[in-house]
Amino acid sequence: MITKTDFIANLATEMNASQSAATAAFDAFWATVEKGLKKDGKITLTGIGIFELKKKPARMGINPATKEKVKIAASNAPQFKFAKTVKEKFNKK
Repeated sequence: MITKTDFIANLATEMNASQSAATAAFDAFWATVEKGLKKDGKITLTGIGIFELKKKPARMGINPATKEKVKIAASNAPQFKFAKTVKEKFNKK
């Protein structure tokens, strides 16, 4: 498993940059994704994948401890779907 810290360290190596520069680049990327999803609900990175907000409707659930019915509010769930070209890199025969 690679943690965020490991990822940023690898990014710094790939960028031939300092850890702080890689952290700034990662933070800027992630802030851009968040702003884009809030504004448009979908970000397409050609050849990489799609960030998208999926609307989850309100529903009834059950509290497993008390078996009491609870209303679960509607929400938006951020998702990422990899592009076909990325998937193919991990499934070559």
